[in-house]
Amino acid sequence: MAATTKAELLAVTEKEFEKLSGLIDDIESDTAESKDDDDTSIKDVIAHRAHWIDLFLGWYKDGQAGREVFFPAEGYKWNDLKRYNADLRAKQAGVTWGESQKALLKAHRRLTKFVISLSEVDLYGGPMAGANNTWTPGRWAEAAGPSHYRSAAKYVRARLRA
Repeated sequence: MAATTKAELLAVTEKEFEKLSGLIDDIESDTAESKDDDDTSIKDVIAHRAHWIDLFLGWYKDGQAGREVFFPAEGYKWNDLKRYNADLRAKQAGVTWGESQKALLKAHRRLTKFVISLSEVDLYGGPMAGANNTWTPGRWAEAAGPSHYRSAAKYVRARLRA
């Protein structure tokens, strides 16, 4: 169930980040950078999650400024997500495991700071500006943070079992 208050959002964000961090903290580079059958690695998934937090923060900023918001990014539509993610993996190919972990931590801190900086009304009082749907900024933040942390943890656990 999605968070509906600032306190719930902060709690689920921290809870899911701690789970993911605990899972990846002791993973060695060779394991993290090993590709699966879809040419994706644990490193790729973690770097991807950090990137998506920054995408969300950019969407919010653009919407607040009255600028056009590109979902998921300029030149891509939601039905281009596979292509976008493949292009992102190619751009992040040179990122090391350590850099990926640092990027996730920094993005998590930016997301947490963002949530703390907004009021309950700012987070859940209405749709996010520029989003062209009914999702509130709080719901978008949850999708970019804790929901992505949860799916990343699921991927990491499956890879470590394999």
